[in-house]
Amino acid sequence: MAAAWTISTLERNTADGGVFVAHWRVSDSETVGENTYSASSYGTCGFVPDPSASDFTPYADLTESQVLGWCWANGVDKDSIETSLTASITEQKNPTQASGVPW
Repeated sequence: MAAAWTISTLERNTADGGVFVAHWRVSDSETVGENTYSASSYGTCGFVPDPSASDFTPYADLTESQVLGWCWANGVDKDSIETSLTASITEQKNPTQASGVPW
């Protein structure tokens, strides 16, 4: 299992290309025999772009890994989210609760 992180879209100012919201997704899966168990999460991360900053990256020059790094540095808890996905997959493989009727 290895979580796959992606940026699905960016919201930016058209005047200067400053990104102010990144929409991220992460998914993970595990195949056991013929069964595949999967879990995913989605969220957003906000920024305050400063086009005058020396480290400002123009929109056209951004990379997905750079924006993911911004998200992880600005409150998206990568480790906690990946742990949650792993727990969800574990629960799917070995359920601790069930529903139904006995008849």
